[in-house]
Amino acid sequence: MTNLPVGIIVLIVVSVLIYLGAAHRVLDRLRLTDKAALAVLAALIVGSLIDIPFVLGNITFVLNVGGALVPIALAVYLTSRAGTSVEKIRPLVAALVVAAVVFGIGSFLMTGLPEPAGRYAFVDIIYLYPVVAAVIAYAVSRSRRGAWIAATLGVLLADTFHGALLASRGMAGLVSFGGAGVFDVVVLAGVLAVLLAEVVGEIRERLQGGPRAADRDPALVVNLKSPANDEGGRKNEE
Repeated sequence: MTNLPVGIIVLIVVSVLIYLGAAHRVLDRLRLTDKAALAVLAALIVGSLIDIPFVLGNITFVLNVGGALVPIALAVYLTSRAGTSVEKIRPLVAALVVAAVVFGIGSFLMTGLPEPAGRYAFVDIIYLYPVVAAVIAYAVSRSRRGAWIAATLGVLLADTFHGALLASRGMAGLVSFGGAGVFDVVVLAGVLAVLLAEVVGEIRERLQGGPRAADRDPALVVNLKSPANDEGGRKNEE
């Protein structure tokens, strides 16, 4: 095994700590308590070490607990906590859009000549997919919690579409759901989507002088403006 320079090791450790710190902030902004956010973060990390393989036909599926099951569980929880039917349906519609676009990129844009891995193989999917998923997730869902739901479920649905495509062609293959755990595209997409919602939401709020109240549930508006539910900062949904 090649020994890494100390500087590279330090850089990797610092990068991981920064990423985990950002992930904790994201979970906090999803209206989880500090204890709940830490518990979810711990589940993501520990679950990253656990893979659940199963075979359907000629295809082997691998389900990572931290990279797939925990994000799914969190998405289900956040959906159940949505105040209105619109807030529940919109992220699911956004997830379908994310899935269609990510699947299209992986199946068509990133394939074909002149490169063996596709004409745009110089773009690493570990960066491309999360960014695309995050932008679409927030643009369609338009809330922090909706962005997490749409981004994570959308990427997982895209993997499901890939497995269905292989099955329809009678091909053998391996489909991994969240295989890289807390550093997988699924979790990265969710983190980026919520951070994007945070930045855009703060800018919009500052420009309009506070949370938008028009055409919104009065109870939700009161909740957005309530310092008791903020714990030091506004936790508005948009």
